[in-house]
Amino acid sequence: MVRGVLILGSTGSIGRQALEVVARFPEKLKIIGLSARKNIELLEAQARKFQPEAVAVQDEAKARILSSRLKDTPIRVLGSAAGIEELARWPGAEMALVALVGFSGLLPTLAALESGKTIALANKEALVVGGERVMAEAAQQGCDIIPVDSEHSAIFQCLQAGKREEVKRIVLTASGGPFFGWTRDELARGQPSQALKHPNWEMGAKITIDSATLLNKGFEVIEAHWLFSLDYAQIDVVIHPQSIVHSMVEFVDGAVMAQMGLPSMLHPIQYAFSFPDRWKEPWEALNYPRIPALHFAEPDTSAFPCLQLAYEAGRRGGTMPAVLNAANEIAVSLFLQGRLRFLDIPVLLEQVMERHRVVSRPSLEEIMRTDHWAREEASARAEDNISG
Repeated sequence: MVRGVLILGSTGSIGRQALEVVARFPEKLKIIGLSARKNIELLEAQARKFQPEAVAVQDEAKARILSSRLKDTPIRVLGSAAGIEELARWPGAEMALVALVGFSGLLPTLAALESGKTIALANKEALVVGGERVMAEAAQQGCDIIPVDSEHSAIFQCLQAGKREEVKRIVLTASGGPFFGWTRDELARGQPSQALKHPNWEMGAKITIDSATLLNKGFEVIEAHWLFSLDYAQIDVVIHPQSIVHSMVEFVDGAVMAQMGLPSMLHPIQYAFSFPDRWKEPWEALNYPRIPALHFAEPDTSAFPCLQLAYEAGRRGGTMPAVLNAANEIAVSLFLQGRLRFLDIPVLLEQVMERHRVVSRPSLEEIMRTDHWAREEASARAEDNISG
């Protein structure tokens, strides 16, 4: 049986690798729809190769250009954020891989769930800002959410070895990013070009900077809380520079299950597509004698305080994780522009969090308002800091 798939964010790193998987398994997977923010050159090439029923472009002007370019095909072109939500509901697709960046993944994820689709989730922010609502919608619709992040895929796979009530804790591994081992004095001079040089993974700019600050791992803590129904006290983080052990589950009897593999997103993407089955491995596998020594260390939360800010936001709950996410999107953008220093990122996040009054059990509208408020507040705080 061929599974119909939507890939929301097909021109990004995860989306491109997902299409590699689809191309390897044409007898099992068929692309129904693709979306991009504005890279219509690549999206056009993908559309011509995979012949989806529809594509969507968030940038409306770019959507009009793409529509003209694809007029020799039957492919329908949708424009704007509403067009991406329409694509997320597209009939004939059983699964939506959500690989959008940041807050933009929330509404399409909800739209796909509302239409009864399985979610292959590569957008952790959907659960960071709207975890309670997303998980409730999935439960109401009877839809599975299968994690694509390598760490959460690892936990998901390890949990097949026991019952949820037998879990003592989970351990999320973090490479430490490009600045692992740096002192605060060294970090004060850290430049965007250095932060973008991740030692193990090829990712987009936003997530690479989040990896450098360790906030990406903090977001993964919040995501794990929702995905696996675990208390924050049951979620630990350990630095593992080799990125071979993707994460671990410790059970109440002391047994520890770890999922291992090369640092490649092709494996967790394929598992999300194939679950509950496993398809024959077409990708490079571990060569055990060539594996370097595996090391583990405690995170340095003094040099990298963003991890603790994420734990704090998660424990406070309500709208606070949405504040953290929105402020961080502004901070990362300013850092990449050279307008904010690396060590100023956590300072800005904490300033915005301190000025927010948490709304418990927020509605979707309250989440949207909170996101807007936090972006404006972060921009204003940053401008004051820069001017001062």
